[in-house]
Amino acid sequence: MGVALGAGLAVSIAGIGGGIGMGIAGGKAFEAIARQPEVGGDVRTLLFITLAFIETLTIYGLLIAFMLVGKA
Repeated sequence: MGVALGAGLAVSIAGIGGGIGMGIAGGKAFEAIARQPEVGGDVRTLLFITLAFIETLTIYGLLIAFMLVGKA
């Protein structure tokens, strides 16, 4: 039971943290584009790169959960 609880916590914390991080990054990017529309393309590109890095950390949480379940 402890392994299942650990796996569930790994996925849920990674998902919640990733979701909050993506929301904050997206909000700040839209604020920057609203202030200076001429740099919208650059900000959008950086936003997509940032979102990819955040999503990678979420996938690592899922990988840890699979490793914990496989260990049981």
